[in-house]
Amino acid sequence: MRFLVFCLSLLTFGHSAATEGERAGEFDYYVLALSWSPNWCALEGDARNSPQCADESGHGWILHGLWPQYHLGWPSYCPTIARAPSRRMTAEMADIMGTAGLAWHQWKKHGSCTGLSAAQYYALSRRAYGTIQRPEVFRKLDRPVTLPAHLIEDAFLTANPGLSAEGLTVTCKDGHIQEARICLSKDLTPVRCGRDVSRDCSLPNAKFSPLR
Repeated sequence: MRFLVFCLSLLTFGHSAATEGERAGEFDYYVLALSWSPNWCALEGDARNSPQCADESGHGWILHGLWPQYHLGWPSYCPTIARAPSRRMTAEMADIMGTAGLAWHQWKKHGSCTGLSAAQYYALSRRAYGTIQRPEVFRKLDRPVTLPAHLIEDAFLTANPGLSAEGLTVTCKDGHIQEARICLSKDLTPVRCGRDVSRDCSLPNAKFSPLR
């Protein structure tokens, strides 16, 4: 019996080391995740009293994060010798990320796996955000609407001729449009998404809220 417990403990230890030992800087491409802020506020943010959801905040497609990705799967919470970002650094990301808290969390979970310093990660994230044109049509809505999720993808493809349908996916959550996720190389050129990222929302009537 003791021998069986010992063997099981070795298996558990080995599994843990394999899943938590990702090396920073070793990944294949990035996923740029853009979240529609009014929908996030309707689903989660209002209940948290998030400053991102204040009236007349003007937040539309915010930067959820820039995520290192493998062709299958992704690293997270990687060991790194890079220093954690300062409060000033995270606060300076709030204009495109909604809150400093999100900027901190994204560094801790994803930025730590890039092999970059916090300052470099935030600078790259801002540059990636700037490479994508967010369709202006959604900022002109004056009331909630329902629409097929594929129209969100179509709008991004129209606004960004360099993107292809294979490099973009739109997700939903609880019946709402959630995010547009764009796959980019390490030098921020569009690439084809891995099959675990390519999971388009197929809802014909997803909810979409206007700006606050």
